[in-house]
Amino acid sequence: MYGIINKVYVRKYSLYFKGLSHTPVMVNEVLKYLMPEPNQILLDMTFGAGGHSRRIVETTPNIKLIALDRDPVAHNYACELEKEYPKQVLPLLGRFSELPDLLKSNGLKRNSIDAILFDFGCSSMQFDTPERGFSVVKEGPLDMRMDGNRFPKNPTAADVLAKASEEDLYKIIKVYGEEKHARKIARAIVEARYLFKKLTTTQQLADLVDSVVGDQIRLDKLQRKSHNATKTFQALRIFVNNELNEINYGCLLAHHYLKIGGRFAAISFHSLEDTIIKKHLTGNLIENTPNILPLKYCSHSLNISKTTVEQVMKSNWHCLHKSVILPTPEEVEDNPRSRSAKLRAAIKVS
Repeated sequence: MYGIINKVYVRKYSLYFKGLSHTPVMVNEVLKYLMPEPNQILLDMTFGAGGHSRRIVETTPNIKLIALDRDPVAHNYACELEKEYPKQVLPLLGRFSELPDLLKSNGLKRNSIDAILFDFGCSSMQFDTPERGFSVVKEGPLDMRMDGNRFPKNPTAADVLAKASEEDLYKIIKVYGEEKHARKIARAIVEARYLFKKLTTTQQLADLVDSVVGDQIRLDKLQRKSHNATKTFQALRIFVNNELNEINYGCLLAHHYLKIGGRFAAISFHSLEDTIIKKHLTGNLIENTPNILPLKYCSHSLNISKTTVEQVMKSNWHCLHKSVILPTPEEVEDNPRSRSAKLRAAIKVS
């Protein structure tokens, strides 16, 4: 079933986005801090719909752009951009943890890249595609796998809800969703099993969380009404995709592959992501991964050597700004999805 869905949304939404103007977040600020120049090599670690990458190749003649994304749909967009800019764009399909093998196969070694960009979180195209199961307001299967069906054996969000213990569900929702009602929601999910009610769709999960939270009204940063299940959906998405460990490893790789003087920019959308970035840039790493939750429901593992971690902890970045960079009020008004964005930028100095 999921294989069929994969093929459908790749085709459907490739056609859809050809006629849609994608709005990248803080694109002018990204260009300001990355300062792309002709003949440089720039690695976009989170290509998405390609908004940042397109602006970079449009404004920087002869730049070599490496476009990485774990999502097959995003990879398809990168291949389309390659057709427009042949010999300039190199599309790569994979997670951050797959990057070393991908770069090695293309002849790229340590200290060989001039600039690296991250734009973390779930992309607009993923939220806007009901078949992916990311959106709390669009009915679809509880999938949430950013890799689509590349790894068929990896569990979906529905699988986690069906198998995880109440205590593990509580930890996932509390830590990754920062949800104050995590205990009640976890208990309700487990109780639903005993009532033989499988949670397989986004609407079923959203309705369950609504029934637990009650009539509480939640507001986002623009004081607009926010769905009660938003944080639960965020938590499941982060867990299913092992996002925080991937982000942590991605930052390790950024330091590994950047040249001395190479530029780094990362856009995050919530405190969990931003904290990891900040710790890397300030050399405040304590552990080799930020994960504190059981991954027995997911077939994720990252092999990060002790030597690599020690090298990064001794590394030095020069931050290019005093305070975290936020979108302007004008951008937030024009593109509400930018409201939670934070940008950090730095130069590798050793």
